Amino acid sequence: MQLYTEHYVSTKSERFVNKIWCLDNSIGESLIENKLVLPNGCFNLAIVSGTAIEVHTSKNKYEMNEGIYFCSQMTNKVLVNIQPKTKVTIIQFHAWILSMFPKYDASNFTDSIIKINPIELPFSIESTANIPIEKLLNTINLYFETLADSNPNLNTIEKICKIIRLEKDEISVSEIGKQLNASQRLLQIKFKASTGLTIKKYIQILKFRKSVDQMVNADLEKLSLTEIALYNKYFDQSHFIKKFKDVTKTTPKMFDPDLYFLSKKR
Repeated sequence: MQLYTEHYVSTKSERFVNKIWCLDNSIGESLIENKLVLPNGCFNLAIVSGTAIEVHTSKNKYEMNEGIYFCSQMTNKVLVNIQPKTKVTIIQFHAWILSMFPKYDASNFTDSIIKINPIELPFSIESTANIPIEKLLNTINLYFETLADSNPNLNTIEKICKIIRLEKDEISVSEIGKQLNASQRLLQIKFKASTGLTIKKYIQILKFRKSVDQMVNADLEKLSLTEIALYNKYFDQSHFIKKFKDVTKTTPKMFDPDLYFLSKKR
């Protein structure tokens, strides 16, 4: 049994969905505990089948039995315990996904998880009982390809995120405002309502994750800790270490990637 796997949607669906990933302890007889997940600027929809998964965020502990859960943006590491006979399938959405559904206000929704009724979803998930990944991919692609076709133009939140990514996460809110010809205050209000994060915090999370990915692959890329810090525009190595500890509660040297569910390179 492979505990962690990743699956990818169609090119058109990638506008909204980053990937689908699975944590599979469905044939396991023992608890898988103290695994960790890092923030990455995405929302997650978790489909739990079987027994339960326990998730500890910086705000609360969640016992997630069989059902569907919407996970907010996370700003710190998350601890996960997976019960035997349990599988969790997670649809990872880009930060602008809630802006496509304006009735939702995420201003105060970070480091939190809510259970939702399947009928609240814009696409149909008939059962949480170990959904075949091929069927889920077909469902997700059908819905989000249609959403992309019906919304050819980027809205404000998607534009902000695209600008940040194009500028390699190094841009001020005032510069974003100039590019979009909009007030900083209005952009901040809209962004927080759609993501739960300030624009500055979103930039910090993206920069942190890029640094972690480089650090984990440092042997391949032959980068030192100082080089990683400077490459990602931290003031120096000490500044990077401080920001790293804020999220992980450990130092880069003590960081053990085997404890974490980290994205695989495609």
